[in-house]
Amino acid sequence: MTNQTIQWFSTSKAKAWHSQSHHPSETQEHANLTITGESYQLVEGFGGCFNELGYIALNHLENDEREQVLHSLFHPEGEHKFTICRLPIGASDYALEWYSHNETDGDLEMKHFSIERDQQYLIPFIREALQLNPDLKLFASPWSPPTWMKSPKAYNYGTLRWEKDILKAYALYFVKFVQAYREAGITIHQVHVQNEVIADQKFPSCVWTGEQLREFIRDYLGPAFEEHGLDTEIWLGTINAPDPWEELMKKTSTGFDEYAHTVLSDPEAYKYIKGVGYQWAGKNAIQRTVASYPELRYMQTENECGNGENSWDYAKYVYNLYQHYFTNGVNAYIYWNMVLEPKGKSTWGWEQNSMITVDPADRKRTLNPEYYVMKHFSHFVLPGARRIGLHGSWTGNAVAFRNADGQTVVVIANPFHESRVLNLSAGEATHHFELEPESFNTIVIPS
Repeated sequence: MTNQTIQWFSTSKAKAWHSQSHHPSETQEHANLTITGESYQLVEGFGGCFNELGYIALNHLENDEREQVLHSLFHPEGEHKFTICRLPIGASDYALEWYSHNETDGDLEMKHFSIERDQQYLIPFIREALQLNPDLKLFASPWSPPTWMKSPKAYNYGTLRWEKDILKAYALYFVKFVQAYREAGITIHQVHVQNEVIADQKFPSCVWTGEQLREFIRDYLGPAFEEHGLDTEIWLGTINAPDPWEELMKKTSTGFDEYAHTVLSDPEAYKYIKGVGYQWAGKNAIQRTVASYPELRYMQTENECGNGENSWDYAKYVYNLYQHYFTNGVNAYIYWNMVLEPKGKSTWGWEQNSMITVDPADRKRTLNPEYYVMKHFSHFVLPGARRIGLHGSWTGNAVAFRNADGQTVVVIANPFHESRVLNLSAGEATHHFELEPESFNTIVIPS
């Protein structure tokens, strides 16, 4: 391995995606990071979410630059090589306005179900991605049920009306969504029951308990998918619990026991569930869930979104999210808004980060720091890779993978304000790297 060419890319605040030189250590320096023999979860891939405001921002670009952005995100030979992406069922909080696919009050048979609205923004966006990568997988989740199914009758706040005819109709709503997209030539590979089950927000939202998720999946959604012959996977997601610390001041919640364990410990609900999607405060529950149900698949379903400033400091925080989620067992990591206008303001007023910013004034793109955080993982860590073990004092800042062809990929951050030496032991060789201050690094070792 000593004579093989190792690739090393680094990104710092001053310089993005810089190809570095390296050399095997000529002395017997002590390794502070060792690649071990353990093999862990399979990697399914990386992606982002298709949202209306993202498509509008993308369309500010001139055609050639627009094509470059799409290629960078979705093409198998692009910079990010996205393989699994998300879309909303109805309006997300980054839709132009709020809507569902059936606002005909009392239409329990879903005769008026329609994805006509999605033909304007989401479906064209998805089709362009699929043209670049026909193997792209899609998962979908609602932010809110149709308003007439809720109490109070509104897109924001509230809960699903817990009445048998409503629950049966809502399961049919999911069926109709999968079928309508299939008729449009788009396969929905997974549905997640609710975006952020504890979010009682001024944007489209709906609060669920673990017991409600268990009953809906067990008695309504699972049987409806069976009845209609759908092979679309049902996932327990997206779980944003344990509660944030502000809520913990009011009550005690463990998240794992109130949501994942409540649902998955019921064998009749469990049999329908293929995986668990965690985001935001879900990061505090994933370790316990994976330990209890290692046979399931896991996904980080929404990268935490910042405040629209796209700062370097927030990118450092986001890097730690990737490291945390993969170390604790996820098979895929999904970014939130791939493209937005400057400040990334939603129609309800929250400013959020994005990988790419497009200014409508000059019709130019800016590649934000989190664009490169994602690239440090997704460019080299391919579907079919496995996370592998690490040992040493840099383990908490790093995560390593082995691709199906035997190539080893180590992604590591130097969080310090000064350069630090990494002595990486891989096989019989120790490789010496001087990591730049506050940098992200990807080291690729051939098989």
